[in-house]
Amino acid sequence: MRTADVARRVGYSVQQVRNLERDGVLPPVTRTAAGHRIYGEAHLRSAVAYRALAVGVGPVEAKEIVRAIHQGPAGRALALLDAAHARLHEDRTRLRQAQDAARAISSEPMGDVRASDAMSVSELAAALGVRPSTLRHWHAEALVLPDRDPVRGTRRYTPAQVRDARIVHQLRKAGYRIAPLRALMPQLRHPGRAAEDVVSALAGRDAQVTARSQALLDGAAALSALLCPRDQRP
Repeated sequence: MRTADVARRVGYSVQQVRNLERDGVLPPVTRTAAGHRIYGEAHLRSAVAYRALAVGVGPVEAKEIVRAIHQGPAGRALALLDAAHARLHEDRTRLRQAQDAARAISSEPMGDVRASDAMSVSELAAALGVRPSTLRHWHAEALVLPDRDPVRGTRRYTPAQVRDARIVHQLRKAGYRIAPLRALMPQLRHPGRAAEDVVSALAGRDAQVTARSQALLDGAAALSALLCPRDQRP
């Protein structure tokens, strides 16, 4: 195959294929007398494996895994894949926990809000198991908006704001980044919207984890095809 043939079958540009060769993601190529590259099935499968793995673990780690296949022994590449699957399992476990917790938190009745029910930064941080600086960062990012003590000016969290902090905590544990949360939290402060919107947000995160898991499976299949011919040699 020519460079253009590999690029077309993988869905990359010719330059991207050359970059993968340069980075060691593709095995060394042979050249014609005129200097043109000649690619085989191993190059195609390497490119296919990399593209799938890049979705699952990111481009840097994907390159490391495919290079490990070429460099041997196979155990190192398989260990890297095992670690990637383990991280995805942890992500999925945290996501399930966040979904359960968010449903419970969002459905809790607020009742009558009293001044005596408010919590300080240190009290809320201890209750959530985070640092006070984390709560201050969430305040700066407009994720959780506490009141201020009228005398001392310190942050005070009402029950509704404590609920917001608990939701942010669960979503952050599930892998949600600050920017999407900043857009989501104003919606969650409207009565009756929190439960539905949090579940919807976590469902989107669930879809992302599933896509990464499928990509790892696809990448592993391509890597297996690379390993088998080598392992069958005498």
